[in-house]
This record gives sequence, structure tokens and C-alpha cells, in this order.
Amino acid sequence: MTRAHHDVDTLLDRRKEPDHPLRELSEPALKAYVAEVLDRARARSLALTGAVDDDDLVKQHSALMSPLVWDLAHIGSQEEIWILREVGGLDPMRPDIDDLYDAFQHPRATRPSLPLLGPSEARRYVEEVRRRTFDVLARTPLSDRALTRDAFAFGMIAQHEQQHCETMLATHQLRKGDPVLHAPAPPPATVRDLPEEVVVPAGSFTMGTSVEPWALDNERPAHEVFVDAFAIDTTPVTNARYAEFVDDGGYADPRWWSDAGWAYRSEHGIVAPRFWRRENGRWWRTRFGVYEPVPGDEPVLHVSYYEAEAFAAWAGRRLPTEAEWEKAARYDPATGRSRRYPWGDDDPTPAHANLGQRHLRPAPVGAYPDGASALGVHQLIGDVWEWTSSDFRPYPGFTAFPYREYSEVFFGPDYKVLRGGSFGSDPVAVRGTFRNWDFPVRRQIFAGFRCARDVRYGDAVV
Repeated sequence: MTRAHHDVDTLLDRRKEPDHPLRELSEPALKAYVAEVLDRARARSLALTGAVDDDDLVKQHSALMSPLVWDLAHIGSQEEIWILREVGGLDPMRPDIDDLYDAFQHPRATRPSLPLLGPSEARRYVEEVRRRTFDVLARTPLSDRALTRDAFAFGMIAQHEQQHCETMLATHQLRKGDPVLHAPAPPPATVRDLPEEVVVPAGSFTMGTSVEPWALDNERPAHEVFVDAFAIDTTPVTNARYAEFVDDGGYADPRWWSDAGWAYRSEHGIVAPRFWRRENGRWWRTRFGVYEPVPGDEPVLHVSYYEAEAFAAWAGRRLPTEAEWEKAARYDPATGRSRRYPWGDDDPTPAHANLGQRHLRPAPVGAYPDGASALGVHQLIGDVWEWTSSDFRPYPGFTAFPYREYSEVFFGPDYKVLRGGSFGSDPVAVRGTFRNWDFPVRRQIFAGFRCARDVRYGDAVV
């Protein structure tokens, strides 16, 4: 592709996508914003590791998860590698621990046996890395190369830390013992009697992004995708609705399950969402050390892809594809453009979505009318990650950046895509184009789903 053609394509992408507010900031203002985002991430990671004693920090609370102290030092190691060494050109601080905190070198189940930094040493290490990071930020131009343009590397590190904060939050959910995390309840539903579904008309839309400065490589580039007409649930599937499936014997009926899903369910004796328990004719759950009745109006949580798929079959529906999910979330029929978020182009506020661990649970459906999409679909961002039926694949024109191991090595049929973020996701790591992925068996993550169905002419106005 010639440079002239590239420039034309960029202009076309910009017409179809909104300009990003970061690009309107002066360099001093951008650096101040970066510092604020980094500070927010660090305050959260220190709060999550500071909520327990050192014995809990080094303990492995589940073979599915790392010890919390590993996550903390891993955050510092990645920051040292990418900011201090790659951006700042500094000599390595702790090259001796690179291998220990390389997630590809050691599976989670074996990490407690490694000679990890202890709690005090890990805290000192991440503190010193961050001090040097701010020195690098102060002296680095933010426009001279790909890693630093629009502060990309700093945004990548902030997102990485927040993603590990959500992972640590999931570890807290698996931890035994009294509650150590506390947060106010989410807002109540303010919109009731929402329609069951929204029909999305057939047509093309712009999927992915070429202009979001901190978008990761798997979100790029923007490209046109044609999507047939379909209907999608207005809200995520609730606990009450999911309990109907459970109580109807859905976990005991192989008709609703894929072969792989049924084999996994049978092998592990799964009979309900993780952390649910039936007692005295009622469903209860454990949530961050609190034992409580399952609230019927919240989105269902801690279900695997296989469980979501089985529920959808039982309900006579299916899971949406990734493209369908993104079109429902971003497409604005009035302008033909794709928004940054369902509600528009402005960053999330507490009125838009349940994000940032402000609450330790999903909000009731109907709690965030200001966050609805242009098509009228609610709570697409925050509350629960939503399983889609799509495998994790590269977009046309994908280029790995800044390293293959961020996305490329995961592409293929082994991983399913999740969209939208959860109550444990920070706004810096969630947007309309953000793609998460995981094995279809995963249940400890903060995942739920909504259903979709095909729409035929005559069923609805399309």
C-alpha cells in the first residue's frame, strides 16, 4: 500500500469513527492524564494486595489463579520492561526476575513453588519502578515513535495493571475467610418493563478501530462488516431467568449442551453457576466472603461459555457473534457511524456503567438508562463480561504490536471472545472495541451473557 493510499484509508476511518479526545490535549495535559491513570491503577493494586495479610498474599487460593504477590510483582516487571527499558532506555533493574514473572514461562498452578519476591520486596520493587516511570514520562516526547505516540506505552501499562487488578479481584472471590473488601451497593433499577429484545437491522458497520490511541493490537484495524438482521436481548440474562433453566433440569439434559460442554459439565459435576448453592428451596451465593440469597434482578455471573450456550439453546435462542455484539453496542443508525461507547463518544461516568470496582456486584438490569446504545440495548458496558459465540481471531489487516504474545499467540478456536467488561473492569481497559478472550470452561471470571436470534423477514421490521 502506498503512503497516499494509507492516508486516504485513514481519512475514511476517521469519518466512520469519532476523533479521540486524547489527541486534543497538549503534551503537558496528556502527561498529567497519564499520571492520573497510572495513579488510579496503582491505588487499586495496592488496595487489593493490602486488604489481606502477608500469609494470604503468598498463598495460592486456587490452582486457577496466581498468588496475589505474583500479580503485584508481575505488574512491576512488565512496567520495568516496557517503560524503563523500552521507552526510557534504562539499564535493567531486576533482569534476574524476568523469567519468574513471564506468564508464558510458568503456568499459574506452579507459580507458588517459584522463588518469588516476598511481599515487602515486591512492594519496594513496584514502588521504585513507578518512581522511575514518572521520571521517564517527564522527559519523553509523546510523538516521536509508535510506542510513545499519544502515550501508547503508558496507556498499555495502565491497562495491563488494571487487568491484573481484575484478576486479583477474581482471586479475592475464590479466597476463603471473612470479607475483606467492601463497597456500596450498585444503584437500583430506574427503568422497568424494558422490551425483551431489540431488533438490529441488516447492514454494514465499522468494527474495530484505527483511531483509538490506546487500543490494543487485536482491536485494530477498523473494517467494514456486514451483519444480517438479528434480535438481541435488551439486557444481560438475569439470575432469575437463569434459575428457571437450572430448576427445569437444564444441567441434567444433554439436549441443550454441545458435546464438549456436556463432557465438561459431566466430568466436573457442574449443576449451577459457580458459587451458587441450593438451600431450603432457595438459591444462595458466596460473594467476596458474604453468603447471601441470589438476587433475581442482577445479571447472572460466573458461568462458562458452555453454560451460556446451553441456556441459549434451552431458551430457543443463541449467543450473539462478536460482530453482532459490537454492532448492537456501537452502531448509530442516525449517523451511520460507530460510537466509542454505546451511549456516545464520551468516557464512562458512574451514570453510564458499573465499572472500576465501585461496587462488588453487578447492578440490577435497568440501572443505567444513560448507558443504553443508540439502538436501545442496555448495560453492554460493565456489570458482566458477555460471552459471544466467536472464536478469538485477528481482524483483516492485523499487525502484532508491540509483541506477538499479547494477542497473536492466542488466536484460534481454543478461545472464545467476551465483550463489554465487568464491575471489576476499569474504564481505561474497557471500550466499545475492547476484546477479551478466555477458555470456554472458565467460570471464576466475572462473566455472564445475553442471547440473540436470527430475524426473518416477516418476523419484525428490519
